[in-house]
Amino acid sequence: MLIIAAIPFVYYSIALFSCLRYFLTAKLVANDFLPPVSILKPVRGLDPEAYENFASFARQDYPVFEILFCVGDFSDPALPVLEQIKRDFPETKIRIVIGSGREATNDKVAKLARLVEEAAYEHLVINDSDVRVEPQYLRRLVAPLANPAVGAVTCFYVPTKDASWVQRLQDIGMLSDFYPGILVAKQLDGVKFALGPTICTTRAHLQKFGGYASIENKPADDLLVGRLIEEQGYEVILLPYAVSTVPDYQSLRELFFKRLRWITVMRHMRPWGHFGLIFTLGLPWALLAVAVDPAATVIAIYLGGYLLIRSLLTLLVGSMGLGQPGVGKKLIWIPLWDAMASLIWLVSFTRKSIRWRGHDYLIQNGELVPARMIASNSVVEI
Repeated sequence: MLIIAAIPFVYYSIALFSCLRYFLTAKLVANDFLPPVSILKPVRGLDPEAYENFASFARQDYPVFEILFCVGDFSDPALPVLEQIKRDFPETKIRIVIGSGREATNDKVAKLARLVEEAAYEHLVINDSDVRVEPQYLRRLVAPLANPAVGAVTCFYVPTKDASWVQRLQDIGMLSDFYPGILVAKQLDGVKFALGPTICTTRAHLQKFGGYASIENKPADDLLVGRLIEEQGYEVILLPYAVSTVPDYQSLRELFFKRLRWITVMRHMRPWGHFGLIFTLGLPWALLAVAVDPAATVIAIYLGGYLLIRSLLTLLVGSMGLGQPGVGKKLIWIPLWDAMASLIWLVSFTRKSIRWRGHDYLIQNGELVPARMIASNSVVEI
């Protein structure tokens, strides 16, 4: 049992090596490749601080670009904010498209299919409505596409603030758990994914796998776009650069179900990989080792070693890699995050549906199937 309980330390060692190697070798590309760019933003509802999020894209230090928004209908509460953005930035080419014109389960992807059709330029930057960027954003994202071997570019994302303990908990989860996991995946298998807050590619690369229309009924469109472009033989670049996202959760319950939704999708898309996460959960294995043999040496090796290596990993990613301030003060949240992550992993095996923006969906044969629609306080079966 003590040998089995030591397996997470093997994973953590691989994660430390993967993160260290990545941040020591990955570099931002600097060149004069500045093609016209279409920024595509599907929007549904009003996110916190939406105006500042949208306005940050209009402030780009870039020669030629346009911003295209797509909302479902004229009643969307984001529409007045988008119209205000158009008035406040008349020098920026901004267009608002109403409706996707498609019947699809994944509303976001249906809107993206419409936006790709409407885009004036070949080079596309796709991002979520809760993202906020700095003026050099487009220059950094587009530069790697000067290499014809590169098919897509993606990057990390960090919160704009951590005003509450719940937000600090989520932040430490990203730095200590999520990002080390994707860097291990990169080290072992290459980048076969993209991260939803930012994807930069071209219309041609999307068309080669059928475009967004071909995945409009599937979950995890960001992961699929990266995978499908990589399968064409192109390289997907993960930049050592982070955009900002505004937290869209206020309570521990909201954070719990946000993470549960994501990991449930991963369980359906990568079932064996999802099961294998059991050997990355260091806290429950360390506690089990101590329960089996509560000797002082075992406590020091397993619990002490767990806390040390998890802290080093978090500091490596957060402070050295992404340059985030105050990471050291958040290390006390690691055990709580790991406890919650372990619980979420267990609960995910009981979930047959996910909830997104007030709608419930089943995942069957890799596709989203509407389960029910929430309207006011009633549940209407579809």
